Amino acid sequence: MNTFETVGSDADLVAQAVRELIRRTRFPVAFGGLLSRGEVPVTTIVGSRTRSLEGLRVQLQRGLGGRAMTELRPRMTRDYGSSQQITHDYDGFVLGEGLRTLLAIPVIVGGRPRGVLYAGAWDDAPPGGVTTAPALQIADALAGELRIREEVDRRFRSVSAPTPPASLSAAHREQLRESFAELRAIAALVQDQAVRERIGDVERRLLALSAPSPLPHTAEVHLSPRELDVLSCAALGQTNARIAEELGLRESTVKAYLGTAMAKLDAPTRHAAVARARRDGLIP
Repeated sequence: MNTFETVGSDADLVAQAVRELIRRTRFPVAFGGLLSRGEVPVTTIVGSRTRSLEGLRVQLQRGLGGRAMTELRPRMTRDYGSSQQITHDYDGFVLGEGLRTLLAIPVIVGGRPRGVLYAGAWDDAPPGGVTTAPALQIADALAGELRIREEVDRRFRSVSAPTPPASLSAAHREQLRESFAELRAIAALVQDQAVRERIGDVERRLLALSAPSPLPHTAEVHLSPRELDVLSCAALGQTNARIAEELGLRESTVKAYLGTAMAKLDAPTRHAAVARARRDGLIP
């Protein structure tokens, strides 16, 4: 399920996640933010009656959210004011809003806390009872979007040299091909057009590294994005089953994309198709 629409910044993703908490759970109040320099500044608040939550900055191990981030699991209290399981560093914010029930869900990326989302109620339980499953799904979806963005940024930074070397070692060329195939797999999951354009820019840089001199084309070949995805994985020697798992496709679909790519490249085998695509500068 894709929870998030195309948005600009990480803060925009948090804002969508907080709004989803209100929409999909029975909690009337939601807020949250992302970890920055050891603390989480709350950047979005929805449903509050007062302005008490404004300016809240949550540190690791402190309060309900800090504990959730440290333990990498959700934490909830039905009586925040009297809870003995947490520190009360942020009572002025939480009790100032009058919240009694509070749920804190950590946003986990790569096994590390990346932020925290809160859902709260002024009573000892939201009307109709507590609904935590959708909240966990929303946190997971946010973590997935952040993971994709961070991976794109990492790949973007790693390809920073405008002038490629005259030649690459065999080991470096193989790493470049793996990076290209991984980017194609990531691009298939991205909904944000701006991020997709950044991925495309990195792909072009990788192609320039693999073939710094223009290559002669015997015929103009246009492969679809999915055909390029499949062929990039095939270039690493992956089986159809492995490619299907990597790209989230059926094995029969992978076979079909390979077939159309081979036909366009006038190649009798997948190996010949890979060689032709490399010669034409379509893949590294």
